[in-house]
Amino acid sequence: MNCEPRRAARAGGREARRAARAAPLSDAVRPVRAGMSGGQYKPLSEASVEKIHQSALEALEVIGLSQAPESGVKALTEAGAIQGDDGRIRFPRALVEDMLAVAARDITLHARDPKHDLHLSGSKVHYGTAGAAVHIVDPVTLDYRESTAQDLYDAARLVDNLDNIHFYQRTMVCRDVVDNQEMDLNTLYGSLAGTRKHVGTSFSDPSHVADCLDLIHMVAGGEEKWLERPFVSNSNCFVVPPMKFAEESCVVMEDCIRRGMPVLLLSAGQAGATAPAPIALTIVQAVAECLAGVVYVNAVKKGAPAIFGTWPFVSDLRTGAMSGGSAEQALLTAGCAQMHKFYNLPGGAASGISDSKLPDMQAGWEQGITNSLAGLAGLNMCYEAVGMHASLLGFCLESLVLGDDLLGQAMRLVRGIDVTEDSTSIEAMKQVCMGGPGHYLGSDQTLKLMQTEYIYPSVANRMSPKEWNEAGKPVLLDAAIARKNEILSKAGSVIDPEIDRAIRAKYNIYFR
Repeated sequence: MNCEPRRAARAGGREARRAARAAPLSDAVRPVRAGMSGGQYKPLSEASVEKIHQSALEALEVIGLSQAPESGVKALTEAGAIQGDDGRIRFPRALVEDMLAVAARDITLHARDPKHDLHLSGSKVHYGTAGAAVHIVDPVTLDYRESTAQDLYDAARLVDNLDNIHFYQRTMVCRDVVDNQEMDLNTLYGSLAGTRKHVGTSFSDPSHVADCLDLIHMVAGGEEKWLERPFVSNSNCFVVPPMKFAEESCVVMEDCIRRGMPVLLLSAGQAGATAPAPIALTIVQAVAECLAGVVYVNAVKKGAPAIFGTWPFVSDLRTGAMSGGSAEQALLTAGCAQMHKFYNLPGGAASGISDSKLPDMQAGWEQGITNSLAGLAGLNMCYEAVGMHASLLGFCLESLVLGDDLLGQAMRLVRGIDVTEDSTSIEAMKQVCMGGPGHYLGSDQTLKLMQTEYIYPSVANRMSPKEWNEAGKPVLLDAAIARKNEILSKAGSVIDPEIDRAIRAKYNIYFR
């Protein structure tokens, strides 16, 4: 039997597929992109969602929250909240419902480059970074060292060049910056200098907001331009679970709202420690705290953009240690996403944290499970999705590169299966099976769908064992290191040089 024609056909098919794979592709037809709609996965029934909602309302009415700042007490009580003799602020159901009615929906988190704008509506999914790691992980030496302003800037530059990471929120603490105000300024500017994507940051003291907004205005080209497209959001831990306001953070939040900055209302209880052990009741507490935040925000300014940041974590109940990569964490996050949809509010939560100390197999399964379920649940903002190790204590630059591949696969799951007249027509089968070559490798349909239906990893290895052996048996980490180094060798600051000089002349900037 002469197999040469078949071999030639397959060789021709391979060349055609290589050409098709290399062809330029517009963002509009890429197989995965920011803002694809999830919502296919629902761990809570409709009855369960309603029960959690009612329990959260009861908690706000009966327990309430303590330790509101004086300005917060004024705003909340004038809106209709009640301060008891015990000092706790309680929220009548009617007040919560009224504020939900005026809360901002379908908001846009702007980026300096409009193509990276994040449209938070429905079940549109976006993956990005977050966290406050105090160490950088070196996956080669296996060492943990203190993170620096330069590390934060490098992480932002990587994110700017990784397609499946859609926003950059502060990833680590600049441990080389001792002064807290300088740390806030360097955190903010390191993020803005590294990426044109939307940036999230935090402020450690209310007095730091003014200078940080001054820096933002310098980057934007003035306050008016900033207000037209606010490209930075404030990640605000406005509560200290269980059911207490964080006074200084609340004052920061009020100031940011008045200055036109979107806020992330972040409630980060830990199940079994600062939140109840039952997963459902942990969600109840997080929802109650964030509903209090919705009332607070809209008492300050009706319709101010805010993200419903139910962000509960999980404890390993044997030790009390945080377990961000657990199945329970994935369920918590997915359940919170359902509650966001119930209120039709833009929502965010944690996904992608690894308890592993290194970018290894454990990190892969933990990040894969939590990110996939978050996306399939339709979570608008999946924070901490890449780079985070040791339950948020360590950050790894190489994990950003590896995570970009992982998030591409997760977004492909979110997209799901396209069932159309064309995709279910048997015409292509007839052509191949009835007098055709007996395979689909070089068919017009295959070549047409190569880039629009399928996603391909940048560093993951799909070689055959023979090819892998002939290539010198490359390992995944080496490919990630190489891509990281290649990106950083080419990616400079995305701030105009003249503006950069003006900012450095005014503020003490630590990275170069």
